[in-house]
Amino acid sequence: MSIDNTLHDQQATPSAFHLTLRPDNIGVITINVPGEKVNTLKAEFVEQVNDVLLKAQQLTTLEGLVILSGKADSFIAGADITMIAACNTAKEAEALAKKGQKTLAQIAAFPVPVVAAIHGACLGGGLELALACHSRVCSLDDKTQLGLPEVQLGLLPGSGGTQRLPGLIGTSKALDMILTGKSVRARQALKMGLVDDAVPHAILLQTAIERVKQGKQLRRALPWQERLLNGPLGRRLLFSLVRKKTQEKTHGNYPATERIIQVVLTGLEQGSKSGYEAESRAFGELAMSPQSAALRSLFFASTALKKEYGSDAKPRDLHRIGVLGGGLMGGGIACVTATRAGLPVRIKDVNEQGINQALKYTWDLLSKRVRSKRMRTAERQKQMMLISGSTDYSGFAGVDIVVEAVFEDIALKQQMVAEIEHYAAPHTIFASNTSSLPIGQIAANAIRPQQVIGLHYFSPVDKMPLVEVIPHATTSEETLATTIALAQKQGKTAIVVADRAGFYVNRILAPYINEAARCLLEGEPIESLDQALVDFGFPVGPMMLLDEVGIDVGTKIIPILTAELGPRFAAPAAFEAVLKDGRKGRKNGRGFYLYPAQGKQRQKRKRADSTIYALLGVTAKAHMEHKVIAQRCVMMMLNEAARCLHEGVIRSARDGDIGAVFGIGFPPFLGGPFRYMDQLGVEKLVQTLRYLQQHHGEHFAPCERLQYMAQKGERFYPQGS
Repeated sequence: MSIDNTLHDQQATPSAFHLTLRPDNIGVITINVPGEKVNTLKAEFVEQVNDVLLKAQQLTTLEGLVILSGKADSFIAGADITMIAACNTAKEAEALAKKGQKTLAQIAAFPVPVVAAIHGACLGGGLELALACHSRVCSLDDKTQLGLPEVQLGLLPGSGGTQRLPGLIGTSKALDMILTGKSVRARQALKMGLVDDAVPHAILLQTAIERVKQGKQLRRALPWQERLLNGPLGRRLLFSLVRKKTQEKTHGNYPATERIIQVVLTGLEQGSKSGYEAESRAFGELAMSPQSAALRSLFFASTALKKEYGSDAKPRDLHRIGVLGGGLMGGGIACVTATRAGLPVRIKDVNEQGINQALKYTWDLLSKRVRSKRMRTAERQKQMMLISGSTDYSGFAGVDIVVEAVFEDIALKQQMVAEIEHYAAPHTIFASNTSSLPIGQIAANAIRPQQVIGLHYFSPVDKMPLVEVIPHATTSEETLATTIALAQKQGKTAIVVADRAGFYVNRILAPYINEAARCLLEGEPIESLDQALVDFGFPVGPMMLLDEVGIDVGTKIIPILTAELGPRFAAPAAFEAVLKDGRKGRKNGRGFYLYPAQGKQRQKRKRADSTIYALLGVTAKAHMEHKVIAQRCVMMMLNEAARCLHEGVIRSARDGDIGAVFGIGFPPFLGGPFRYMDQLGVEKLVQTLRYLQQHHGEHFAPCERLQYMAQKGERFYPQGS
């Protein structure tokens, strides 16, 4: 018996919560947010939940409730974070959290069993709702994942998650989930006690119904290790270790992590009432923090980008992709195309070894998932079958896009264009993964230049989320839209950048690394330089980054930038000694850091190669404040980012922020270079650059765009956006 009509009589909008009473007197509450692809929790749902629970309680024969989703592949993807934007004070955000706590408390206190039947994403507020239920079952589908990702937005779970999760799975596992924001799959969730059963999707509802019929069950005992950590001594040790580990990762730049630790500890030591109060108060204060505002701005920006194709043109359908080159980049591109986009990939390389190397890239990645129980062996085989290879162009006649990832040589890339135009279909798009060569030059001799475009991935391809899409002067709108569509299918965030030297990411990275090199030549030790930028918020320092990318690759673009954009891009002359010494970084075991031979015990902390100081003719001694080092390097990056916007290299400040955060790890809690410049104030930024110009050289001269904005009192983003 459906009683939906009684639930939303007189309502202006239909309810997202629909109650149906089955013949066996078990009620099914279906969550289906009208007009949305996935379910997200909104502030106005509080009354709807209260209403549906009241109607359920009025059913005198009701024996229990099952809560499930009406969406095909989503339980509840989280709360609608635009609710926070409507809050002007910490008290308003705290009240929002308290409403959520109160609503879910009604589910927890419901007199008959309530079971959550979870299929698809169960994240944030969705998992908090499931935690409030008396039992949880989930589907074994790959789409099913459970997590509390609020920390990634500078927040903490505000509807009871910090209090319910530790009691369910143990404090150490709960802290790990909440502090990292990582989600878990069905089998892992079952093993850790987050769900009570995991079954095929086809029998999910029936399993939940059977669980309701069993009545409210006693919570299963925690493993002895977790029980030990819940004691006073174990708890003290656990929280001490967690704080230390968290500080090492965040360097104090993410206040949400410390608040999470405090709130969980409050609930354990002072009881759940105090814990819930601490949770809502912390949620309110964090919601108003600049770090959360910056992280939320990135979330909205990346979400908006996923809905754009760079033009009004409709992308072509994609059925098959080609990759030229089986090296590290080619193998990575083939991997994300097959495993994320689910598209067949044909690799061409000059020899079988290159093809095998590319196949091994995907095999190794998928095997890790198999070993960690995140993938079945059969699924690995299915995905591997999507990738094939050849030393000729057989199989390329039907590809829609060919991604070229061969050596950085303009003549070779032009040859690749000619061969693809000869062997592939007339509609085939040629996308070059060049990091430095002009796309217009690559397309110079093309028969169909409108189908040539740049598609710049970052290494390692399976981990780095960004791609730069680079149309040249005659690239068609359809080519642009189709290329962005491919990138999005691969799970990438794509920004469109102009066909100028260095594009965007490498252009703003080069002056940052050059300034670090100048600090090194002034005698600052390598470790001190890198630590200064890690303390600032970068994932790794500039010298270690060069080692990881490859010193030869990282410095290859410098002459191109210098030739086109001027001497401010020139690397210090003494730095050439590093290249002449044959140092390429990690890949050949010789860089700024020491890399022990394979088989030797891996160092917990990398040590710099002290022989490099003699090579550069410097005596290393820490003498600069870390904040001064960071200021010099970061100011060079900010100045260049502003130039890129002024010259139209990027289309907006938003794209510039996404590119820097997702491409080179600019500190996310600062929101990106342009958000950070607004936070500092452009006038103060110009003053700082002029000070550095006086003390360290003309390369710090503030660009025209910044000087103009400082005079006019302008910002990159509207106030309050």
